[in-house]
Amino acid sequence: MSLVPCCLRSVILANSYSCTSVINSVRTIINARKYIVSEYFQGEPKRSDLTYVEEQLPALKNGEYLVQAEYLSVDPYMRPYVYRFPLGTTMIGSQVARIVESKNDKFPVGKLIVGNLGWRSHTIVGEKSNSGSNDVPYIIPNFGSLPPSLALGMLGMPGNTAYFGFIEICQPKAGETLVVSGAAGAVGSHVGQIGKILGLNVIGIAGTDAKCKWLKEELGFDHAINYKIQDIASALKEAAPNKVNCYFDNVGGDISSIVLNQMNNYGRISVCGSISVYNENLKALPKSPVIQPALVFAELKMEGFIVHRWMNRWFEGIEQNLNWIQDGKLKWYETTTDGFENMFDAFVGMLQGKNTGKAIIKV
Repeated sequence: MSLVPCCLRSVILANSYSCTSVINSVRTIINARKYIVSEYFQGEPKRSDLTYVEEQLPALKNGEYLVQAEYLSVDPYMRPYVYRFPLGTTMIGSQVARIVESKNDKFPVGKLIVGNLGWRSHTIVGEKSNSGSNDVPYIIPNFGSLPPSLALGMLGMPGNTAYFGFIEICQPKAGETLVVSGAAGAVGSHVGQIGKILGLNVIGIAGTDAKCKWLKEELGFDHAINYKIQDIASALKEAAPNKVNCYFDNVGGDISSIVLNQMNNYGRISVCGSISVYNENLKALPKSPVIQPALVFAELKMEGFIVHRWMNRWFEGIEQNLNWIQDGKLKWYETTTDGFENMFDAFVGMLQGKNTGKAIIKV
């Protein structure tokens, strides 16, 4: 199967849609709901940082199409990235949305797209969206019987983050030992499973016994460490007596300092995020022990990344992850919140680690 954008190949989900509410020439006025950033987050996000508003959408122009959100995503990157945009911007994020009206032949009514359209119920999309992102929305490829919400998780940005961020930077080899922090989240749980597919000994670090049990019993991790109740250094020495070769870092902070000091010579570290400090005062950082001695004496390679580095290979990642799911080698899990009005609660809960797998909002 080759997964390419709809403009190159019309491989799309066969989802039905009733067109009775769609009028091409004259339509009912659409009042879109959205959350705008009224204050930058200080510490843990507060409801007052975002303002819930409605706006009336104009008629479509040629080349534009109107979408209605069906699933929205909340992800850790939203917390630090929002500072890149001016106050008054629609809160950033991606969504799966259905096209309900169109004046663009490449995006017909009834099809599902995924795009970085922000926390919005309805959006008019043109040649360039007003989402604060340079990404171009695309029609979801054929996932077969799998739910379209996976375009926000294992078959979308988080899935490609795991696939490219781990394989390209860590350069894993069968028989090596991999440690994943934030291992029960959307990206971490995916990375660990890829590690097992490639023949590595996989150790996950998570925050509850239930998550650790899930990692081992459901996803096949070899070991799992509950950082809230276990001594990480001791537990890691027991799980990896021959030390660590690859570390996929989602959390930063003291956990990462401990792991770095138990790595083999020429170990590789892929830095995906630092969720442990997202709510901290960045001007007061760093608070963790220095990492330079570990890097120097073990001659480690540490590299941060943003997944958009691999935009030119985007559908390669989706196709590989889809094949692994269909072959039964990858398992996906979603923590779903119902209701657009509950976006903020889902966002804060995700930052607090209350989700297992991908956090999704179903509109």
